[in-house]
Amino acid sequence: MIIGIPKEACGQALVSAAPEGVGKFAKLGYDVCVESGAGLSASYNDEAFEQAGAKIVDNKTAWGCDIVLHLDLPSDDELGLMKEGATLICRMNPYGNPEIADKLAARKITGLAMDAIPRLSRAQSMDVRSSMMNIGGYRAVIEAASAFGRTFGGQVTAAGKSRPARVYVIGVGVAGLAAIGQAGSMGAEVFATDVRAEVADQVESLGATFVEIPVKQQSADGYARPLTEEEQQQVLQVYADQAALSDIVITTAAVPGRKAPLLLTEEAVAGMKPGSVIVDMGASALGGNCALSKVGEIVRTDGGVTIIGYDDLPSRLPSYASQLYGQNIVNFLKLATPEKDGQLQLNMEDEVQRGVTVSLGGENMWPPPAVKVSAAPKKEEKPAEPEKKPASDIITGTSKDESAIRRLWWKAMLGLIAIALVVAAPAEMTQHFFVFVLACVIGFYVITDVSHSLHTPLMSVTNAISGIIIVGAIVQVAATGDVIVLALATIAIAIAAINIFGGYLVTHRMLKMFERSSE
Repeated sequence: MIIGIPKEACGQALVSAAPEGVGKFAKLGYDVCVESGAGLSASYNDEAFEQAGAKIVDNKTAWGCDIVLHLDLPSDDELGLMKEGATLICRMNPYGNPEIADKLAARKITGLAMDAIPRLSRAQSMDVRSSMMNIGGYRAVIEAASAFGRTFGGQVTAAGKSRPARVYVIGVGVAGLAAIGQAGSMGAEVFATDVRAEVADQVESLGATFVEIPVKQQSADGYARPLTEEEQQQVLQVYADQAALSDIVITTAAVPGRKAPLLLTEEAVAGMKPGSVIVDMGASALGGNCALSKVGEIVRTDGGVTIIGYDDLPSRLPSYASQLYGQNIVNFLKLATPEKDGQLQLNMEDEVQRGVTVSLGGENMWPPPAVKVSAAPKKEEKPAEPEKKPASDIITGTSKDESAIRRLWWKAMLGLIAIALVVAAPAEMTQHFFVFVLACVIGFYVITDVSHSLHTPLMSVTNAISGIIIVGAIVQVAATGDVIVLALATIAIAIAAINIFGGYLVTHRMLKMFERSSE
């Protein structure tokens, strides 16, 4: 089958696949045609696509391929260029635009909505929404920094010092986490709020402070559900109070196919300091998270607050966004092309493939069956049970003190043997025994206090110690004629060699886990 990548409509800077994605399509058995100039806005020229194995074609040819990749839903004229039985893969917003299913089915076009990927762990690599929101969260901080009148990080100079900017992020999804990470890396003091209390650990792991709100939220499909009016009122005051303390507020709350929830009222904006900045990532034609946002525009209030309502934040990083979007499609086609023979084989028994299928040939497939995202149940704290004596103690009537003595007898024996060896050894060896015993004690307590996750890296250190043992043993083998010393030195060489080679083998396998895949 042939994949077509047409040029996007005017105003869209992204292309549906980067050159590196073209090469991965070829590995799945597909031929790829790219319309001339399709990637120029994303800094990908035709030569780059040709070097990746694509064929440069005109607009009509690209739209006439077996599978057409696009960013958003094409116009009616563009759909008219597609042939019956073809497959369209793009963002369709089927939640807010359900009639598209009938339109595609009428033309016998199979429609796969990449923005409808179910929130399942195995589908994360295909989730276009997460990829774009990740870029959007990063870019939101950059836009805020551009509009902000000061630096993010505090500075101490000869002229005085300045405090770091205070950034407040509402919504700790993919976009929120990206914004938190970027703002923190720029030196800001970051605070974040989410109606899901379980994300507090994620916020704190990024060095930010989690601000709790009185509403808790459960989500069955992995997305944040819209708040009820009562819940909205309970949290609005929290948002307003935090906004008044902050220099920059980034709102990320959005629900697919529905109006974005209102988070900042006009009163909340009026309470913010002059020079403050709001980046409303929920801004759309349906409304935004801020009452004063205007989609695609920058608004400056009478109070000196700047409100950024861009709805194309990923398009402001077109090269990277195109790369991620194309990789999401590559990952989906890996699932839908099991034989890697260039033949799309949609399996409607698979939750992921069924979830994105809006139309299949001439059949309307929307909406798909609901997919429940299971959450890990909370562990119930059990009351501590009273300590039970071992059955042997009950039967024999032995006490804890007696059991402790029995467990320590072998340690006492080893101590006595060590003392006997010191007494019987020549005087010049006494110092060596002292060093050996001291090394054993220190080594025991150091190793036992090391976390299990660090045992493998620690093996590299013990390899160096074993190397010293081998050198010393080789010296003894070469310098002595005593049979006992020769035997002990040989055993030391063998044991140390096993430790060295085994340690490096395990370390090598550990490092292989962190190598980046070639695909």
